[in-house]
Order: sequence, then C-alpha cells, then structure tokens
Amino acid sequence: MTTTVPPAAAAAPGPAADRAAAYRSRGWWRDETFLDDLRRQARIRPRKLAIAGRRLDEARTDTLDYAELSLLTDRFAGALLELGVRRGDVVAVQLPNRWEMVPLMYACMAVGAVICPIAPECQDEELRHRLELTEARVCVTVAEWQEHPLAASITALRPELPLEHVVVVGGHGPEGTLDFHDHFVSVSWEEQHMADLEGRELGPDEAFVVLFTSGTTGFSKGVVHSQNTVHSGVRGYVDTFLLRDDLVAIVTTPLVHYSGFAQGVLAAVMLGGTVAFQDGRNHTSLLDLAERYGATLLYGPPPTLFGVAAAQRADRHEVPTLRYTVTGAAPVLQELVDELRDTFDTATYSVWGMSEFGPITISRLDYDQDWSAHSHGRAIDAMEVRIDLCGNPHKRAEVGRLRVRGASQALGYHRNQDAFDAELTADGWFDTGDVAREDGRGGIRVLGRAKDAVLRDGIVVPMAELEAILSAHPKIAEAALVGPHGQTDDPVVAVVVPRVGARPTLREIREHLLERGQDSRFLPDRLDLVEALPKTLTGKVKKVELRRRLTGAGA
Repeated sequence: MTTTVPPAAAAAPGPAADRAAAYRSRGWWRDETFLDDLRRQARIRPRKLAIAGRRLDEARTDTLDYAELSLLTDRFAGALLELGVRRGDVVAVQLPNRWEMVPLMYACMAVGAVICPIAPECQDEELRHRLELTEARVCVTVAEWQEHPLAASITALRPELPLEHVVVVGGHGPEGTLDFHDHFVSVSWEEQHMADLEGRELGPDEAFVVLFTSGTTGFSKGVVHSQNTVHSGVRGYVDTFLLRDDLVAIVTTPLVHYSGFAQGVLAAVMLGGTVAFQDGRNHTSLLDLAERYGATLLYGPPPTLFGVAAAQRADRHEVPTLRYTVTGAAPVLQELVDELRDTFDTATYSVWGMSEFGPITISRLDYDQDWSAHSHGRAIDAMEVRIDLCGNPHKRAEVGRLRVRGASQALGYHRNQDAFDAELTADGWFDTGDVAREDGRGGIRVLGRAKDAVLRDGIVVPMAELEAILSAHPKIAEAALVGPHGQTDDPVVAVVVPRVGARPTLREIREHLLERGQDSRFLPDRLDLVEALPKTLTGKVKKVELRRRLTGAGA
C-alpha cells in the first residue's frame, strides 16, 4: 500500500507553485531531511546526549547519545525491512513516551515508510478506525496500558485488517506477536541491510507522518505531513525563541502528538540539543529530569505547568539554566504567568497551533512578560493569519473566523482529501474552525470554536478564556461552557466538575468571573454540575455530547 496523498505544492502550477518556490528561497522548505539532521549530529557531536526517557514504573532513565541514536536508527530500519516493510507502507506506533519511539521515527524515514503515531489511550473502535484507514502493515505497541490489554486487542483485530505484524515493547505479548527487543534491538540488522537502505529514504516533500486529529464530532482524521511542512513549523518555533545547540527541552506532551513529535524530538535533533521526557505524570520526577540534565526549556499545557510549579514549591530543585516555559492547548492565565515567574524566574510564552499546521502563532520575546496571558501571539515567519467576518470570508474583521496560510500546511487528510480541500479558499487560506480577535499588537487571541460561538450584543463570548478562568476556581476541577442548542443566541451553560467535597453555585462562579475582570454580558446563565466531562483522546471536551445531555437529544 502506498499513500494516496498528492505530492507537495512544489509541483502544482500557478500561485501554489509560486508560494512553494518562496518557501524554499526563505529556508522554510529545504532539500535536506530530518534524517540528514540526525546523521549530521552523529558526525559532529557523537557523544552528546540526544534523548533521556524516564520509565516511572521502573525508576530508571534510558539515555541515547547521537552516535547511539544513529546506530539504532539503522538497526531498526533493518528490522523493518525484515518485516517486509516497503516504501510507502504505514507503520503504526502506539507507545507512551518511551525512548523506542525516537529511533523508530527515524528508521521509518530511512526505509521510506510513513509513521503513524497513536496514543496508548486510543482503543476499541477509534483504534480500529486508525489502523483500517492507514492500512498499517506493522503496529508497535505495549502489552498493557492503564489496565487495557493493547497488544491483545490489536492482535484480535488482525484478521479484519491488512496488519501483518504486532510488535510488543517490554515483552509479555500474546501469541502471534513479536518481542520488540528480540527483533529490533538484539540483532545487528545494520550490518546486514546497509546496502538495502540505499535509495529508500523519504525525500523532504514526500508524506512521512500521519497525525490524527482529536475527533470531537466523530472519527478522527489523519493529517498527512511532509518533512518540509513540519520543518517550516519547527523552524519557526526554534527561531522565535532563538534556540541553539545548548537546548535541553523537557517535554511533557505525548511524543505521538505534534508538539512532542516535532517541537520536542525533531527540533532538538535538528539543533543538536537534548530532549527529555517521561512515560507518565509525576511532577517531582519531571523536576528531577530538569535538574539532572540542566533544562533550558519546559514545555507543557497550563494544568501541567501549574502542577510542576506546585511541586517545585513543595520540593525545590535547582534549575538555574531554565530560560523558557512554553505552553499551549489552552488560554494562559495571569496566575500561571505569575506563578512560573515566581517559582522558576522564567518568562512564559503561549503557542497556538493545530495538527494541520503545527505551531502557528507564538507570543514573542519582545512582548512584555505578561502578554501571553492576553494573546496567543503573532504568526511564525512561515505562516500568515487573518480574521474574516463570520459568514463573509471576503471581509476582514477585528473579531471573526480565523484563517491561516503558509509553508506548514499539511499535504491533506489521509484518504479524505476532499474534506481537506473543502477547508481551503482558492488562494490557499485554511478555515481553522476557530473564532479569534486581534490582540492589538499584530497577533491574535483565540476565543473558541466557531461552531460553539455564542454572541452577546454582537460580541463573541470568549468561551475558551472563561473556561480557563473557571477551572482555576478553588471549588472547580474542570469547566466547559456551551450553548445547549448550538445557536448564537443560546444561553451560556457552565458545565462544571466540582472538586472533591465542593459544590460551587452559579452566583459564586459569576462573581469569580467578574472579579477577574470579565464583561458581565459573558457570564453563564445556568450551571450544570457533572462528575466528568466527555473528552476526546487528546483531552478536548466533546461539546456535542454536552449539548445532547442538556437538551435530551438522542436520549
């Protein structure tokens, strides 16, 4: 099976070809690859630490220097050839944050395979959907994750799929599976297959990864990127922060998601830096990694960074090298900016992006330290953003539909190209599905999803910002705001998960929002207390399900 995604825009006539030529001339696209980056680092700094991956359950940290990472890349590439992986085949990798993920990424590039990272939390019908859609021939997984028998479940699906091999990291796989260590690690395949790898590696404009979206309204879509579309996003990210080869990034996000995969691993290797991660949540352990390896950058979503700061206050670790705390996936609150400045003496920067593009906007080094609490920043060099009047893409607005364009645009959706193309205008602007406002400094603040938008006096209620503020209330664990009928004149319902033993009232949460300077027109009209919020695999709230619950539709 080969991918069905068309080649990059470099071959297309007209404006798209002109933009592709401009991307190359500006260095956003290149003729080298991420595999070339690894080979270069192995030559010039072979004994420098490349990755450090902590196994929490075994209280150990696995490390690879650049020479070892390059060697294992060749070894794993040979192991894939032994499994019959051909150029254009898809290799699915369903792993927590383990070191094996990194050489697998580069090994797929070396054999010309497309890697499909899948979160361990992806199970049952969604897992079947991803393996079926990509027609993956090999799946690398773990025997069990959070008491779910992943390897056994995938093995049971094999008769219905083109899947030929299930490989289990850590052993103890069911009958019919391969042991990862036995097949990938213990045999020196690089000595047998070096000649076989000639001419196989992926070029910079070919499809090389399928990253799945969150799937808030149904099955997720597989976003296909080339190395150049990812390189432009990574390049914009590292250039914004002036990152160099002294980078030591502590990454808290999954390596199977864009942020961990690209902004974590690929960025660090491209620069010749170090990336460290762990396979579970333990803030004290994360601080130990930061202290041990001299972290310069800490990346994670706001709730994680709040937790890391609290752990630092409780058990101080010496991390004087830390220069940046970078966050995304939710609006940044002033409390987080203040807490990270007080705890680590760092400035906090906000990143906004999406699977189809990677990082799009970043609050910049020349902003004042508090600006990330008010803005998602300006577009990286390789991207453009614009805000259109809702319902009229031909008219600009200060508040409206957010569209983006640039070198980081994915090639398309795997085996669903029409859906991707439907989001594009004739001149290449992609409809993000979000509502945003200008921040007054050439950047944007994302207010929420357009399909969830509620208006008050013609003004969009900033749902995402209000949700973040409510989630910081001492009686609230999580909060989501929703219009029950999906109409712009809906009442605003606050769906709240209380903290243990607490029972917040509507009056309390309205007062909390007013104290935080929010407009009285945006306050929730109703309160609904629930035990949990329905979420996607990436942690996004399924507001469609909340609406069904509130209206009784489908009950």
